[in-house]
Formats: sequence, structure tokens, C-alpha cells
Amino acid sequence: MDTFIGLMSGTSLDGIDAVAVRFPPGRVELLAARTFPFDTHLRTELLGLIQSTGAGLLDRLGELDHRLGLLSAEAVSAVCEQAGLAADQVAAIGSHGLTVLHRPDGPHPFTLQIGDPNLIAERTGITTVADFRRRDIAAGGQGAPLVPAFHAALFTRAGSPRVVANIGGMANLTLLPGNEETPVTGFDTGPGNVLLDGWIQQQQGRPYDRDGAWSATGRVDEALLAGLLDDPYFRQPPPKSTGREHFNLNWLQQRLLGSDRAPEDVQATLAELTAASLAEAVLRAAQDAAELIVCGGGAYNPDLLRRIAARLPDMKLSVSDDYGLAAEWVEGAAFAWLAREALYARPGNVPSVTGARGERILGGIYPGSDKLQDTGGR
Repeated sequence: MDTFIGLMSGTSLDGIDAVAVRFPPGRVELLAARTFPFDTHLRTELLGLIQSTGAGLLDRLGELDHRLGLLSAEAVSAVCEQAGLAADQVAAIGSHGLTVLHRPDGPHPFTLQIGDPNLIAERTGITTVADFRRRDIAAGGQGAPLVPAFHAALFTRAGSPRVVANIGGMANLTLLPGNEETPVTGFDTGPGNVLLDGWIQQQQGRPYDRDGAWSATGRVDEALLAGLLDDPYFRQPPPKSTGREHFNLNWLQQRLLGSDRAPEDVQATLAELTAASLAEAVLRAAQDAAELIVCGGGAYNPDLLRRIAARLPDMKLSVSDDYGLAAEWVEGAAFAWLAREALYARPGNVPSVTGARGERILGGIYPGSDKLQDTGGR
């Protein structure tokens, strides 16, 4: 059975998740998994790139593309060592890269991820599949979310409508109807952890609110929450996707102008924003679903899960760990799976999710050194 490696760097900007997996029928076999954190200096540079324009931008873009490529190759080597795998035992690497800008709407839609796949293939000797999002955009889609195809393969159960919520920097839903006649759908609901992380970093210098402990001490400011939920994105019908270019600390600060709120109350309100926007999307789009399966970093935030459960009292709330794959590794496994689909010439997008004109094989393939052949100069 072929082994694949998945690499994922999300909008939380915390590092690279690397997983080594196999795909027996209907499940995922996790061989090894590690997170490779970005050091403070690199994280600051990446955030600066995402938020900046002007002189030197292309130099910074090129340099960080190179550095993330090198770091990704190191992550692959380390997870191979952890799993006891040689390079020739890995069929392919699926590398998402780090999104620095995602603008799928407008006259010239585009998305941009960095983490040079040429370097990953060159340094590891393993065929690398990357640049998954742009083919879907070229076909008229949003290029996101892409994990619903993997969610459908892993979590679909006949006769059991359910919803999968991936809560990373942003949050997205996959709606699994439980029958073959109804298409899988999904979309980004809005901010997941990105505002929670940004606010606690600004106020306390901590990278994230562990277990939601700080948000649990605050009180939800209902007026602020209503103002945040008034953003047009939440009313926009799917297909839709979003990112840091929309939901960021500047967006929050504009809505805090002229107010004097306790920082912990702002944090509690941001947690409620994530819960409310996600739960309202579930109630609008999947009223017949009986279960919500949560994955991503948000699955480890008890305060956030409590808020979601309070807004969805009639739904069973589970985490992906209950189905055999730890929540923190689902996205990495998804891009390993997408690499497999690309190598087997199978589509990786779900047009009913992204809005693309049809199914497409996603990702560019960068051959590893073991795939090169002597053509005799032809």
C-alpha cells in the first residue's frame, strides 16, 4: 500500500504540520505526525509579508518562498525518520504551502501559496504535488475549501447526514448529506482562531489562548458581537471563501474604535463570533444533520466547543479523534490524500463546494530524483 506525506501550513501561522499516512479503504492509517513550529522571527516575517506592500516586497516573497521550501523538506525528512521510511518508500508529498494572499473574486481572481515545491522535491528526492488551489480558480471556482473531498471520503456514512467543521485560522464546513443523490457542499464560515490568536498576542504576548482559558473569563459584549456579525461576508451565499486579507486585527480594531472594553470581554466576544457564525451557517445549510464533527486546532479549545454546543443543542458534537484521526492532523492528511488523487489522475475538487465549472485534477507534480529517467538526449 502506497505511503504519502502531507504538509500543511494554515492561516494561524504556527508552523508546518507533517504527516505520513496510508489510505486503507474507508480510513486513514497515521504512521507519524509532527508539527514544526515557526520561530518568532520567521513568523513575524511571514505576517509582515502577508500584511505589507511596497519596496522590497518581491524580494521578501522570493526569500520566504525559498525558506519555507527548505523548512518543508526538513519536515519531510524528520517525519520519514519518525516513521522509519526511506525516500523510495514514499509515493508522493502533498504540500499545501502557506497562503499569503487569497482573492478568488473580482475580474482577475487568484490565490498565492509559498513554500517552493521544487526545493522540496530536490532536497527529499520524493515526488511533490503542490499548488492545489489555482486550477480550481482557473475553472471558475473559489479554490477553497479543498478539504471537503477528503472529509467526504473519510466521514460519509449512508443514511447519516452530518457536518464536518474544520476550525483553523479560518473555519469551514463540509455538509455530508448521507446519500449519493445529494451533492456534498461546503464553504468558509469566517474566522476560526485567527482573531482569537491575534488578540491574545497583542494583549498578552502569548501565541494562542490555550484551552480557551482567557476567553472563558470574559463576558460576551452583545453589541460588539452584533457589529462583528454585521459584516457582509456572513450574509454572502456560498460558494465563498475567505482569509486574513479580510478577517484580521485591523478589521477588529475598526469595530472597536471609540469603545473601552475589557480585553478579556473582547476575547470572549471573539470566541462567540466564531461559534455564532459557524452555528448559524450549520442551521441555515444543514438543518437535517444530526452530528457535527470538529477538526483542526479549534477542536482542542473546550471553551469554543462549549459555545458551539450551546448554539446547536439538538446536534451531537464529536471530534475527528472519535473516528480514528486526531483533529490536529486532518488537514495534513487531506493534502496527502489530494496528492494521491493527483498521481492517480483523479479530481480533487468538489464543484458543488468551490463553484468550479466541473471536477478538476488539482496540483502541479514535481518529480523526485528517483522518477527521472535517461532519455538518451531525446
